[in-house]
Amino acid sequence: MVVLWTDALIYLLIVVILALGLHLRGKEHIKRPLQQIGRSKIGMVSLVVLLFFVLIGLLDSVHFKPTDDTKNEIISLLDYWATPLREHGEKTYSAPFATKLYSKEMIAMPDGSMQWGYPRLEFGGRHLNNPETEKIPDILQKALYGLAQGASLIVFFMLLMWGLLAEQHKRLMLSSTAKTVLAVVFVIVSFSYALIYLSPYYHVFGTDKVGEDVFYQAVKSIRTGLVIGTLTTLIMLPMAIIFGILAGFFRGWVDDVIQYIYTTLNSIPGVLLIAASILMVQVYMASHESDFTSVIVRADTRLLFLCMILGVTSWTGLCRLLRAETLKLREMEYVQAASALGVKQGAILLRHILPNVMHIVLISVVLDFSSLVLAEAVLSYINIGVDPTSYSWGNMINGARLEMAREPVVWWSLTAAFVFMFALVLAANLFADVVQDAFDPRRSGNE
Repeated sequence: MVVLWTDALIYLLIVVILALGLHLRGKEHIKRPLQQIGRSKIGMVSLVVLLFFVLIGLLDSVHFKPTDDTKNEIISLLDYWATPLREHGEKTYSAPFATKLYSKEMIAMPDGSMQWGYPRLEFGGRHLNNPETEKIPDILQKALYGLAQGASLIVFFMLLMWGLLAEQHKRLMLSSTAKTVLAVVFVIVSFSYALIYLSPYYHVFGTDKVGEDVFYQAVKSIRTGLVIGTLTTLIMLPMAIIFGILAGFFRGWVDDVIQYIYTTLNSIPGVLLIAASILMVQVYMASHESDFTSVIVRADTRLLFLCMILGVTSWTGLCRLLRAETLKLREMEYVQAASALGVKQGAILLRHILPNVMHIVLISVVLDFSSLVLAEAVLSYINIGVDPTSYSWGNMINGARLEMAREPVVWWSLTAAFVFMFALVLAANLFADVVQDAFDPRRSGNE
């Protein structure tokens, strides 16, 4: 097993979330908002979609070297299970579900003559003898078979779960929210299974300029989007929380210094700072080539530094919010009483200030996730994002610029990146709205 830097941070983030969940379990001020989220159909459906993306990202975060591989290549569990997609490359562009290349070229005929036409793909639809008449029925048959297998699998697990649940939990499953969630899970699993079943036979989203499967690229890009959204948050949270609370609580010269730091940082254009930092990372990797012999290690290092740079440049907004909230909290009666009774300042910060600003932290984290995913796409589009060899929606969109200018237009790379990124960002935004409604004390107080 090979553990990359981003893999290690993802595992650390999972441990932190589990530990935080155990610590907050049973707390009334957390239990009530969670129950409100659980009653929201939009919130639970968007959470299911997010968890589906997270599951794919986690499968792509377990890396190892195959024992039978002579290339000394590092792959993930997702790569291993998607071996047909990874290895069945074509010569160049092919449209979704196509059996021939997208462009004409000279074809060598069986009798030795040359003919101008569309050559057959090496892998896409190669099991068909007569693609013109067999392709549509074959696609429908395989899609229905995949849907049936996925539906059977999810129905089996639903029945198994129903048999293992207690009566009170069975009543919860009969609620309208639970039924909606189960219906969404049913659709996601069935549709995903159909795509998985079709993928070894066809390129369901076509292929790109070098013949690589676009569906494989879009799925692999999920991990990059999640890493940017989560690890950047993990990096920026400590700075935002510590500096924001200290500035609001101690005021005076501490407040002045912290305000000077984030005001100065905000005065520097973020794109220029990111570009300069990425250039420094590239220079370092070029001068230490022996440490970055693997393409995936090189790409992972650049991804980690991009997360660090985004974290350093994005903590200032949350820091200002926490400073303003702490200025208000330090004047509350219970904080003044604790100070009058001689409670140490550190204890006041941990017991009275920090718990009462966590709703702002949680809301900001969920809201910032989608903006960071979009930021990666924009930065990669202008070539200062992730490594060009990395799979990301930004790189796919960047590569689609020239493809959209072709005649005929190659539209499927841009469409695939847009669909996957739109689904993730939309689910994150909908879930963020529900979380904000649940944890905002002003809105909960009016209910």
